[in-house]
Amino acid sequence: MSNIPETGRSHRVNIRLVAIQILVMSLLLTLGGRLWYLQVRNGDQYQKEAAGNHVQQVVQPATRGAILDSRGVPIADNETRLVVSASRTELMKMDDSGKAVLTRLADILDMTPKTVQEKVRLCDAKTPQPCWNGSPYQPIPVTDDATTQQALQIRERAEDFPGITAEPTAVRRYPAPYGSRTSQVLGYLSPVTDEEIRKTKNTDSPFLSSDEIGRSGIERTYDAKLRGSSGVTRYEVDNLGRVMGRAKSDKAEPGSSLVTSIDSRVQAVTENELLTAMKNARKEHDKNTNRNYKADAGAAVVMENKTGRVVAMASNPEYDPNEWVGGISGKKYTKLTGKKSNYPLLNRSIQGLSAPGSVFKVISTAAAVEAGNKFGGNYNCSSSYNVGGQTFKNYESQSHGTIDLGRALEVSCDTVFYDLAYKQWLKDGGNNPKKNAADHFYKTAHKFGLGAKTHVDLPNEVEGRVPDRQWKKDYWKANKDAWCKQAKDPKSYADKIAKENCVSGMKMRAGDSVNYSIGQGDTLVTPIQMATIYSAIANGGTLYNPTLGKATIGPKGKTIKEIQPKSHGKLPVKKSLLKKMDKALAGVAERGTAAWRFGDAGWPQDKIKMHAKTGTAEVAGKQTTSWFATYTKDYTVVMTISQGGTGSGASGPAVRNIYNAIYGVNASGDLDEKAALLPHPEEGLPKVDSHGNIEAREDEDFKKRAERAVKGAPAGGAAG
Repeated sequence: MSNIPETGRSHRVNIRLVAIQILVMSLLLTLGGRLWYLQVRNGDQYQKEAAGNHVQQVVQPATRGAILDSRGVPIADNETRLVVSASRTELMKMDDSGKAVLTRLADILDMTPKTVQEKVRLCDAKTPQPCWNGSPYQPIPVTDDATTQQALQIRERAEDFPGITAEPTAVRRYPAPYGSRTSQVLGYLSPVTDEEIRKTKNTDSPFLSSDEIGRSGIERTYDAKLRGSSGVTRYEVDNLGRVMGRAKSDKAEPGSSLVTSIDSRVQAVTENELLTAMKNARKEHDKNTNRNYKADAGAAVVMENKTGRVVAMASNPEYDPNEWVGGISGKKYTKLTGKKSNYPLLNRSIQGLSAPGSVFKVISTAAAVEAGNKFGGNYNCSSSYNVGGQTFKNYESQSHGTIDLGRALEVSCDTVFYDLAYKQWLKDGGNNPKKNAADHFYKTAHKFGLGAKTHVDLPNEVEGRVPDRQWKKDYWKANKDAWCKQAKDPKSYADKIAKENCVSGMKMRAGDSVNYSIGQGDTLVTPIQMATIYSAIANGGTLYNPTLGKATIGPKGKTIKEIQPKSHGKLPVKKSLLKKMDKALAGVAERGTAAWRFGDAGWPQDKIKMHAKTGTAEVAGKQTTSWFATYTKDYTVVMTISQGGTGSGASGPAVRNIYNAIYGVNASGDLDEKAALLPHPEEGLPKVDSHGNIEAREDEDFKKRAERAVKGAPAGGAAG
C-alpha cells in the first residue's frame, strides 16, 4: 500500500493535465498558423497551383519547315507515317514496368524485345545509346515505319497494349534528290530534354515536351526558324479526369522554310566524284609505304567567289540522315560513332584537320613579299636545301634553276620557300629571337584567316592551328613533364627527340620555320578555310563568311527574309600582288603541276580561265594527304583526301569532273550549254505561288543522267 498522501497524488494529476492542455493548445496554434499561411499569406499562389493540377494539356506539334536547295527542290521535308509510341508513364504503373506489353509489341512490329526496351529507356550518364533523351512524360516513338496492318492490330487489341498508340504523324524526311544525301550539311533531329525545356521556359521560343530539335548541321543552326510553335489545347478537368471545360488554347504555327545555296545537282556530282576519287586512290600503289593508299576520308567544297555562298559541301564517310528519324537503333548508332566506320557524323569540310601542303604556298608568297622580297626576283629552285645539318628535299628532288615567285607557285618549288623562310628566321633572331620579331610568315597566316573560324553557318566548326611562337610555348608547357620523363634514359631516336624537346621545345627552330613555309609540320587547316582563302584571291581580296542559308520563307509564303553575305576581313595583300598571284595560279593549270588535269587535257582556258594549286601533305605515321585548290571567275572548288596520294593525282580528276558538270564541258573540251548545271551562280530565289507554295525547278534530264551514272552508264556532264 502506497505511503503517498492523497493530496500529493491530486497535485501531480493537475500538473499533467496542465501540460497536456499546453501541448494541445500549441498544436492548435501551430495548425492554425499553418492554415493561415496556406489560405491567407500564400493563398493566391496555392489556388493557382491547385487550378493548374486540374488543367490537362494536349500538344499539337508544329509542322517543321522544309529545307530547300537553291532551285526550291526539297532536301529535307515532312511526310505522314504511322508512328507507334509508348507512354512510359503508363508502362511504369504496371507490375513488370510494361515488359510484357513491350514484348508483345516487339512481336507485332517484327523487332526484338531488347530493341524496343532500349527505345523507351531514359538517357542518363550511365545509359548508353540508344535511349530516350526527351521528356519522360511524352509518348516515346518506337517506330515511325509501322504498316497499316500493324497499326490496326495494335488499335483493335487495345486491351493487350495499354499505353501504346499507333497514329498517323508528320515526320522528317530527307529525300536525297538526284542521289545527293547532303548528310553532314543537313544534320538530324532528336527530342528535347527536360534541361532544355527548363532553360528555354522564359524565352521567346520555349520548348514543349513534344518538340524535336536540330542536333547538327543546318537543322541545328536554323532550328528556331524551322521549328515553328506547337499548338496547345488546355482542358479543365475534375479529380476524376472528366472534362469540365476548355481553357485558353494556342494554335500551332508551322515553321518557316529555309532556302539554301546548295544546288542538289552539283551536290550529287561532288559527292559522287569524291567517293570515286577515294575508290580510285585505293587502287594506286604507294611506293613510300609499299601498299595501296588507304584513302580513308575526304571532303570537298564548291563556293561562290563573290558571295561566299556554298553550292556544294561533301564529306566522306557519309551517312543517311533518315536513320535518325523516329529514333536510331543501337546497332546503327554504334556504326555512326565508332572508329571502325571512321566517324561519318564528322563534317570534314569544317571539322577535318590536316596539314595543307603546297596549297599553303599562296600564304607564304604573300608573307615573303610582305617581308621585302620581290615577287619577280630571282630565287634558286634547287633539288634540296640544307639547314642545321638537315636536308630538306624538293618534291621528287626536282630542280628548276633560277625562277621568280610566280614560277615557284607554278611548279610548286619547295626549296625557294625553304630559303625565304630560313632567311626570315635568321632576321628574327634565330634561336634567340628578338623581342618584337617580325614573324611575317606566321602573322600573315593569321591575317589570311587561319587559326580562326570562318563563321560558316554550321555548328561545331574547328579553328585549325598556326604553330607560331605562342603556340610553341603553350605546347611545350603542356608536354614538358612527359618529354623530360621520357628523356631520363634516352635510348631510341624518339627518346633523344624527347630530350631535345624537354630542354628547348619552346623555341622556334630553323627546321620548324622551313617546314612551315610549305604547309607542313604542325600547321592544321580545314577545307572550308582553304576554300575561303582561294575564293578571296579570286574576288579581289574579300574573305566572305561561307554561308548555306540563303533566305527564310514564312509558312504562307508572304514573309521572305534574305540572308545577306557577310565578310570577316580582307586579305593582307595589295591589289597588284593579287593580280600577280592570280596569273601564277592560272599558270599552274596551264603549264604547272595541274596542267595534266586542265591545260594539257582539253580545258577551254580561253573561255573559262582556270586557276589551281596542288598540294601533297606529308603526315607522320600516315600516307600523304591529297589537296587540290582551284577557282574560276565564278566558283572555288577545294578537295582533300586523307591518305590519298598527290594533289593532282588523287583529287585532280574529281575536281575536273565537277567543273565539267558545272560548265557543261564535254570530252572534247567544248562547252555544251544544255549539259551545264550551273554556268552562273543562282542569284534569285524560288518562286512562291499565290497559295504560298514554293515552286521547285526539277531537272528531269539530269535526274535521268544521274540514274544512269548510278547504274554504271555514262552520265554526260556529271561524269566528265
